[in-house]
Amino acid sequence: MTFRTFKKYIPLLVFVLLLIACNSDDDNFVQIPDRDRTEQQLADKDSIENYLKGHYYNSSLFETQTNLTIDDIVITEMPVDDDGNYLEIPPDPTNNTRLWDAVEIKTTTYEDAEYEYYILRLNQGGGESPEFSDQVRVVYEGFLEDTGEVFDEVATPIELSMQGIPGIPEAGGVIRGWQLILSEFNTASSFSINNGVVEYNDYGLGMMFIPSGLGYFSSPVPDVPSYSNLIFKFELLQFEVNDHDGDGIPTYIEDLDENLDVLDDDTDEDGLPNYFDLDDDGDEVRTLDELVPNTYTINVGDPEPTLGENEFELSRSESSGVITINTVSLVDSNSNGIYDHLDSEVTINYNEDEDS
Repeated sequence: MTFRTFKKYIPLLVFVLLLIACNSDDDNFVQIPDRDRTEQQLADKDSIENYLKGHYYNSSLFETQTNLTIDDIVITEMPVDDDGNYLEIPPDPTNNTRLWDAVEIKTTTYEDAEYEYYILRLNQGGGESPEFSDQVRVVYEGFLEDTGEVFDEVATPIELSMQGIPGIPEAGGVIRGWQLILSEFNTASSFSINNGVVEYNDYGLGMMFIPSGLGYFSSPVPDVPSYSNLIFKFELLQFEVNDHDGDGIPTYIEDLDENLDVLDDDTDEDGLPNYFDLDDDGDEVRTLDELVPNTYTINVGDPEPTLGENEFELSRSESSGVITINTVSLVDSNSNGIYDHLDSEVTINYNEDEDS
């Protein structure tokens, strides 16, 4: 089952015009300076850790049962002592665990600030892990850390592209916390369809506790005030590798500096990041044509091929049980340490004979 989006090119002209429009100034608009990210993170950290120390979850359920859902996760506030301080041990500690004693603490650098975020790993999942830019199929519920109010939820699986395109709201994109945390989990190991209902087995299940700087920070969204810490319950069911511009190179590979940000990778400096540029090096040869093509034919009973390093599946089709897989590979034809599609001095078109 596949559910890839962005298989059609979004017109580049629209992209450029939208970027220009987003940068236009309004003389009547007064910009309020954002809070200092480092200072805000310190406040967010205190607030989230206080929440984690003041709440517990029904841990024993997840030790004895499988394929549980976000609805099975029950978070309860800890009782307090005579002085109003949270107790260290939850009621019935055999069946319940304080969140602070169960979460994993992770760190990251984002927008020049150091952040801590927290993961409650209830099930790792038996499939594979998505990259930060891939499309995922998930079920989730999001609520505010300070009030507990639910601001977003889906009861049935939906598909989300974790990497969006600036200026095009319909192109997806999630907050940085999601990009970091979902890639820490695996998808379902398998699924089946019973009476038209898809049932998943051994999927990623957990919770994430995100400071505002890895969420929406100063930008208010519906039902989420500025500088809100966010909590999500989630089920990670499936994923699909994203190739936003259809050039054969997965979007995550186009993160050349490996900083989990594809927006700052623009080899030819034409204003279009590589992951949304049909000619990454600006040499007037399409990126797709500067990759070496290959075709595998798999007869019934034959194993799938093992792709080489820097070789990626471009498409596959099946006819009478015979599977045809088309791939492309990155190549450095002049051995200068730069792949052809990023080297403006190399203009070899590996599809030239095919196109003529």
